[in-house]
Amino acid sequence: MAYCTSVPAKGPGRKTNHTIRIMKRTGILAAACAAAVVSAGCVSAPFKPPMGLYSEVTAPLSTEGPVQLGPKSGEATSKTILGLVATGDCSLATAAKNGGLRKINHVDYKYKNILGVIQETTVVVYGE
Repeated sequence: MAYCTSVPAKGPGRKTNHTIRIMKRTGILAAACAAAVVSAGCVSAPFKPPMGLYSEVTAPLSTEGPVQLGPKSGEATSKTILGLVATGDCSLATAAKNGGLRKINHVDYKYKNILGVIQETTVVVYGE
């Protein structure tokens, strides 16, 4: 008795279980990479810096009135990996506490992006 199948029993057109597992893993990896790239755009600097393989930008967050930096400064940093894991506290309060400031005169930020995989935002406060 002969059985009719759509997949050849032998030859180059036959897909083995090993080949199917590899194809599934490749598909899952491609989907995960695509999701990481898309979601990495959700974590960004206050304004969109130039993107590329590597970006490192410093810019002001506050531009009102004359800039008076003050004798002290403090920084606070947050990081994200693949847009999936984010750590840190880059709030003004933390930056002021780290610099021992009681009064904030001016605020800058630093933004670093490496391949869209690792992103780092640092808030820098200046004051007294």
